[in-house]
Amino acid sequence: MTSDTIAALATAPGEGGIAIVRVSGPDAPALLRALFRPERDFESHRLYYGHLCADGETVDECMAVLMRAPRTYTREDVAEIHLHGGVWAARQTLDALYRLGARAAEPGEFTRRAFLNGRIDLSRAEAVMSLISADSSRAARAAVRQLDGGVSAFIRAAQAELIALLSGAAAAIDYPEEISFEEAAGDIGPRAEALAQRLESACDERGARIAEQGIEAVLCGRPNVGKSSLLNALARQERAIVTSIPGTTRDIIRADVMIDGLRVHFSDTAGLRDSQDAIEQIGVDRARRAIAGADVVLTVLNAGEEETDEDRELLRDTQDLPRIIVLNQCDRPMALRPADFDRPVVVSAATGEGIAELEKRVAAFGAGAGESALTQQRHMALAREAAGALRSAARICREGEDVSLAVIDLQAALGTLGRVTGEQVDEKLIDDIFSRFCVGK
Repeated sequence: MTSDTIAALATAPGEGGIAIVRVSGPDAPALLRALFRPERDFESHRLYYGHLCADGETVDECMAVLMRAPRTYTREDVAEIHLHGGVWAARQTLDALYRLGARAAEPGEFTRRAFLNGRIDLSRAEAVMSLISADSSRAARAAVRQLDGGVSAFIRAAQAELIALLSGAAAAIDYPEEISFEEAAGDIGPRAEALAQRLESACDERGARIAEQGIEAVLCGRPNVGKSSLLNALARQERAIVTSIPGTTRDIIRADVMIDGLRVHFSDTAGLRDSQDAIEQIGVDRARRAIAGADVVLTVLNAGEEETDEDRELLRDTQDLPRIIVLNQCDRPMALRPADFDRPVVVSAATGEGIAELEKRVAAFGAGAGESALTQQRHMALAREAAGALRSAARICREGEDVSLAVIDLQAALGTLGRVTGEQVDEKLIDDIFSRFCVGK
């Protein structure tokens, strides 16, 4: 536990219904009593009504709670003062606390103390920031699983398996007359390979990115097939200009839509065709780059017109990409037969027909996003590093080398996994992680 006491605004600054000032450290009870006048004496974890006074003047009519260690967020004595929302009362309260000896908290310092005092491990501390920044239910659920110890449990299980492997190797080294190196290698090698596979399978970078950032869905097609109208229908608002003039859209127009708890970034692109117009050609080039980087490509055809050479070329160019064929303008007489295409979605941007089915198909490309055991880039990089060390140990055992060489790789893997939860971590990494937090958390 640290020896000083910190204070900060725990809610967003500015006007609001409530502003909470949080204090943590050994002087928190004394500081609260110096400023807050409750109607009766404090009991831990009870919210009291009273008045906050500083320099002999009443700052606010408010509520306050004193929470005694270790049953607090930081495992230190913690006080919270619940003021009316706004700048002045919170500023006056913090200034009074600083005059009485509290120190302004640094970004993430409350959570950092929770980690240093053993209440949470490093992976759960990172989950706090992920939950705060989550802007979709998928991202929030992934953060909550991590906060509940999902990553910790997975890593602990892998560490337990590694310790068992190290014990087997140590037994062969210490008692070669009872356990031969060949017997030990025959057991350690396959188990190390299997554990490496489990660690790599737990890493789903695409799913983690989609859960956190959303799906990139790009609408493409030749001019005047209704891409802009379709974007507006998906966005439920007028995002793109719609005219009968081919080539109206020259740049990428984006609209964010929430579908099944997943954020989807729809992009309307310039109609794909050869053009002598320099500006339009730049738009076409951008469209092709967007298609190449999309999670799903919506290849849009005009269902009311016969298939053109440009349509056929587009279908060929996108056939190896994650794709949904969209037959738009089905409210008009159909010139295209859905049976001639691979699982097309038939829609009308004008009437809304088929839009729900299209959204369902797009969201399916994010199925399972954020549900893997490891969802943070740092954790996945460390898991892959540990898997590499395990595969090296497995190779040593398979090729009949000295088992003591495999021990070096097994110990390296164990240390690497310890960096996920913070058991093996340096001050620089801790500083880097908590510097991304907001003040007050």
